Amino acid sequence: MDVIKRRTLIEEEVIRAGEVSFVALAERFDVSEMTIRRDIEALQATGVVRRVSGGAIALSGTAFEPSYGLRAGRAADSKAQIGQRIAALLHPGETVVLDSGSTVLAVAQAIRGLNLGLTVITPSIGVATTLADEPGTQVLLTGGVVRPGELSLIGSDAELMMARYNCDTYVAGVAGVDAERGLTEYHPQEASVKEAAVRASRRVIVGADEEKLGRVHLVNVAPLHAVAALVTDAPSTHPILEAAAARGVAVYTIALAAGADISIQKLAGDSV
Repeated sequence: MDVIKRRTLIEEEVIRAGEVSFVALAERFDVSEMTIRRDIEALQATGVVRRVSGGAIALSGTAFEPSYGLRAGRAADSKAQIGQRIAALLHPGETVVLDSGSTVLAVAQAIRGLNLGLTVITPSIGVATTLADEPGTQVLLTGGVVRPGELSLIGSDAELMMARYNCDTYVAGVAGVDAERGLTEYHPQEASVKEAAVRASRRVIVGADEEKLGRVHLVNVAPLHAVAALVTDAPSTHPILEAAAARGVAVYTIALAAGADISIQKLAGDSV
């Protein structure tokens, strides 16, 4: 196992357990305690965990942001299916803002081969790379400052780029979706780019796996009623989905079946 993979798994284990000893981690990954100490020190430098006597503890709070590698690995199958459903909601020839983040990257991957002829504006280097050679699709990268580890673009250049265009649809990826606080994000500058995208677009589609529902993070992005459609893998009885539908949001739930097939249920809400 390479060091990057091991550190991602260590991060996941510490966050899941809250606190883990060096001994337990060394046994779990079949390496020395000295190696684990170096791994924890590297993770501590990124603000993910904190080293304590004999082990490590997870950091928490509304500002805590897990690494992109950890987030990308969570609910990967669900994100792929969410991506396919959102791609089906896009109309040929639209101007679409595709956000940064692993869920929206799955949307970009689902768009490939659909021949939608989109104009895509994105602050995500991953999205731009995924769609750069898609026939008939024009990709505009916002510019801005690259966030290390995230491959997203932030800052005034990214925000001004959003403000220049009148867009049909914004496909948003967010850290949290809550009935009262709406859409929230970990990072203030990421949130500012997302706010600019909301203002620039006629409709907002949010893709969010169940883990993000009911979560509130540091920075507000938009109220729930600003969302036209929410696509998720959560059960239709989830209270956040009921609250969203009551606010006129078109809610699509995706149930992963035993095989590759999925079932899709649209709850009450306005059509998109």
